Amino acid sequence: MKESASSDDELDAIDLNILRHLQKNGRLTNADLATKVNISAATCHRRTQRLFKKKAIRGVRAIIDPTAIDLEVVVMVGVVLDRSTPESFAAFEKAVKALGFVIECYLIAGDYDYFLKIRVSSMQAFNRLHGNQLLTLPGVRQTRTFFVMKEVTDNAPLAF
Repeated sequence: MKESASSDDELDAIDLNILRHLQKNGRLTNADLATKVNISAATCHRRTQRLFKKKAIRGVRAIIDPTAIDLEVVVMVGVVLDRSTPESFAAFEKAVKALGFVIECYLIAGDYDYFLKIRVSSMQAFNRLHGNQLLTLPGVRQTRTFFVMKEVTDNAPLAF
């Protein structure tokens, strides 16, 4: 089996192959992963641990079917802040991170400052969150709401 060494600073072809396989199936055993990337189990374990340590792998979790937990409605919200300062961005981001219903938040360029991806059980549930929590976030001047009609792709594997 091929077991070339990898420097701690960069990812080599074996590391990328490990990442590809884990991205497709995070439940692979170390032995199965080692077989798929053609290295020994010990080498595979060392490399995988190194990938965690250098944060190439940020975590491992189950992907839950939103319908199983009554969170079928996806809402995208464009947010405009009243000021564009580092302090206003920091205050907004800190507050958004505390909201469990916001599953993604992006600082963007263009007409909005942020895009939020939110999952809720219904339009009524979103309406409550919007009025009680989103509009009260620090610095929010305006929001635009987009209800997702169909999820074409969600959480797709990274292409590399």
